[in-house]
Amino acid sequence: MIALLTRDLRLAIRAGGGFGLGLAFFLLVAVIVPLGVGPQAATLAIIAPGILWVGALLSCLLSLDRIFALDFEDGSLDLLATSPLPMEGVVAVKALAHWLVTGLPLVLAAPVLGVLLHLPAPGYLWLVISLTLGTPALSVIGAFGAALTVGLKRGGLLMSLLVLPLYMPTLIFGAEVVKRGAAGMEIATPLALLAGITAGSLALLPFAAAAAIRVNLR
Repeated sequence: MIALLTRDLRLAIRAGGGFGLGLAFFLLVAVIVPLGVGPQAATLAIIAPGILWVGALLSCLLSLDRIFALDFEDGSLDLLATSPLPMEGVVAVKALAHWLVTGLPLVLAAPVLGVLLHLPAPGYLWLVISLTLGTPALSVIGAFGAALTVGLKRGGLLMSLLVLPLYMPTLIFGAEVVKRGAAGMEIATPLALLAGITAGSLALLPFAAAAAIRVNLR
C-alpha cells in the first residue's frame, strides 16, 4: 500500500495536474471574485466563506479524472485488479494520494487567500478545520465518480455531472461552519454533519468504487 501511495504521489507531481493546477485555480478564484463584486471589505467578508469553499471544491474537481484514467490507459489498473491487494484498499490509497496532492495544499493555502477576501479574523481557524474535515470527503467522492466513468471516452464531463450533486452537502455544511465561526455563532451542528459526511464517505464509497471498477474492467 505504501509503495502504491508513493507511486501515485510521484505520478501526480510529475504530471502537473494536481498540486500546481489546484492551487493556481484556487488563487485565481480568490483574485477574480473581488474584481467582479467590488473591493468593498464588508461585501467580501459576507461572501468569503462560500467563495473559499466553492474554490476548494472546484480545485479538487479539476484533477479527479486522473485518479484512475492514467492507470487504465497503461494497463496498470488491470494489474492492480488481479493483484493480492484488495481493490477497496487501492481506491482508498488513490483517494488519499489525491487529497495529499490537491486537498492538503488547499487547506494550507486557504488562510492566505482568506486575507484577500477579507474573511473576519474568527473565521480563519474554522476555515482550516472545515477544509481539513471536508476535503477528504471530496477526494473519496471524486474517486467514486472516477471509478464509475473509468474507461469511458470523454468521461470527465460525465464524472463532473455525477460528482457535483454529491458534493453539495459537503459544500453547504463546510461553508456554514466558516460563516458561523466568523460570526461567533454556534457551529456544533454543521461541524458534526460535515464530519458525518466525511466519515460515511470514507466508510462506504471505497467499496462502491471498487465494485464499479470491477464492472468496468469486465
